[in-house]
Amino acid sequence: MTKPRIAAFFDEPTNTVSYLVSDPATGRAAVIDPVLDFDLASGEADVRSADAILAAASEGGLAIDWVLETHAHADHLSAAPYIKARTGAAIGIGEHIKDVQKIFRPMFQADDLKTDGSDFDRLFRDGERFAIGGVEVEVLHVPGHTPADVAYRMGDAVFVGDTLFMPDYGTARADFPGGDARQLYRSIRRLLDLPGDTRLFLCHDYKAPERDQYAWETTVADQRARSVHVGEAVSEDEFVAMREARDATLSVPRLLLPSVQVNIRAGRLPPAEDNGVSYLRIPVKPVSRSIADSLATGEAPAAS
Repeated sequence: MTKPRIAAFFDEPTNTVSYLVSDPATGRAAVIDPVLDFDLASGEADVRSADAILAAASEGGLAIDWVLETHAHADHLSAAPYIKARTGAAIGIGEHIKDVQKIFRPMFQADDLKTDGSDFDRLFRDGERFAIGGVEVEVLHVPGHTPADVAYRMGDAVFVGDTLFMPDYGTARADFPGGDARQLYRSIRRLLDLPGDTRLFLCHDYKAPERDQYAWETTVADQRARSVHVGEAVSEDEFVAMREARDATLSVPRLLLPSVQVNIRAGRLPPAEDNGVSYLRIPVKPVSRSIADSLATGEAPAAS
């Protein structure tokens, strides 16, 4: 089995790791979880991070056939359409992205969005196999963080998305719409049932306490032995109780609202308005009905 060549690209503003994975023999390649640079305060988008990956591919004589998303991210916008436009690569994601689209379409009144996954070029089933040159890829459905999470297994390397973090940091949150801590535990166990020397490549790192360097590669054996959340002695019920209690204390990701709206469209922006500008929506959630009425009418609420 051909072993892939792997190059990692870390985006510190979003703590995201993207990967350029290639077949050394044929030069065919894939990009996994590419980041679109986005400044929330100004609304400015740039492609510096994606261009760095494209430059590395060019320098290595690589032809990019795939842009592979592990899920619809809530912490960064995807640069998949830009890479597709530059290379002709197909954008792939797990087939359960359709479930995620159905959850979020009404939240953002995204009337343009189809919920059949057709914004993506390929929807992968659990257990499906495809190739990057001579590198065989197996798709593993690992729901829990979201319904659509997948991992991509290539020989002894698995790209696990947000499902796992470094052993000293733990696991993904499971409190987003459609998330489920019990599913997450079972997905993690599926990954940790792989051979101990299997390398796990992560999508994020936040530097655990007392660790000074960012890291994004670990092994199944290391996770089994040292994970602060899912070591071998942790039962499903214990994990679920821990995960749900921890999730209740977490703040909303800074780029959640723009990220989800873009990423459920395969990285595409919402349709431009008549002025040629695309706009992202921010749902406003007043804490009470009386406040909602006041904001809508400009009148003080009636005395009770």
